[in-house]
Amino acid sequence: MRGKLITIEGCEGAGKSTQLALLRAFLSERGVDAVFTREPGGTSVSERIRGLILDAANREMTGRTELLLYAAARAQHIEELIEPALARGALVVCDRFSDSTLAYQGYARGMDLGLVRAADSMGTGGVLPDLTLFLDIEPKAAFLRKGGADSADRLENEGLAFHESVYRGYLEIARREPDRFVRVDAGPTEPERIFASILGVLKARGILL
Repeated sequence: MRGKLITIEGCEGAGKSTQLALLRAFLSERGVDAVFTREPGGTSVSERIRGLILDAANREMTGRTELLLYAAARAQHIEELIEPALARGALVVCDRFSDSTLAYQGYARGMDLGLVRAADSMGTGGVLPDLTLFLDIEPKAAFLRKGGADSADRLENEGLAFHESVYRGYLEIARREPDRFVRVDAGPTEPERIFASILGVLKARGILL
């Protein structure tokens, strides 16, 4: 039986890393065959592309270059890691995926959404998430909780207006695809409360028993 691809989305500082760590521990304790990965990254080639994209020194990088680099990293990631794991029946949990591209390069960068989707389609090769969990917290609150932007991360340093556009993009995706793209309230300060909501969604969708 083919595995499932679960993606986790959210603005910077939404708490994805914390929730992914909790989910990894939960699945490991139950002996679930699960692969945890991230985008951009997940493979040697894709991680090197990640370095190019996020390096704060690459200020002159254009939106189109950024889009194509994300697509290239995704193509390598899927062919080398994600697709083989799905084929063997594993549960794949990915920190960011195509929705990030649409929110950041499409809605926030203002690029043509058709162009963004076309580039992303080349990257995915038709592999799509079975479920996406969106950790819903507004950027200002998320950055306050995070303690500010990482000075070494080019995207984190785009400014609040940019990240608010990312957030609005995510909300639009949620409006358009409510069956796949599920909003999880990431406002509570207790990570366990947020994780309980995530488990509730995964169980309701039959992904976890």
